[in-house]
Amino acid sequence: MVWLIVGLPAASVVAGLLLVATAVRSGGADEVTDDVRRTAQIQVSELGPDEQAKAMNLSAVLSMDDSAIQVLPANGEFVRNEGLLLTLSHPTDSTQDRQLTLEPSELGWRVPAEIGSTHDWIAQLAPVDGRWRLRGRLKAGQRAAHLGPALVGN
Repeated sequence: MVWLIVGLPAASVVAGLLLVATAVRSGGADEVTDDVRRTAQIQVSELGPDEQAKAMNLSAVLSMDDSAIQVLPANGEFVRNEGLLLTLSHPTDSTQDRQLTLEPSELGWRVPAEIGSTHDWIAQLAPVDGRWRLRGRLKAGQRAAHLGPALVGN
């Protein structure tokens, strides 16, 4: 009977404290990498670069090997003599995010880099001025991913 009166409330207090400690140590929610404007309770993300990529009919293939990452154009008219920014975001831990500048190469763009393939990467490709962007997901264990506009349809 004493166990029910003292033990059960004490166990719930300890469990609550452990839950709070776990939540605090988890680091909270990662920030969204998009530019987001807030108006009252509404959040609006800038979709202009996605619309531009869709209008230009752009798509590309991201591939990686042990020493480099390469982007090959698949559709659309890319400006081949300018570098591109590749942002690789970890799905849950923003401390592992990487931003790389790809230089023009014979077939597309390339940068020497070693990126782990033990987890997924969220990839975003854009020119330095950010006028368009392509997005995709490089799944764990895979060496290539399709990058395309975030907007689809008409």
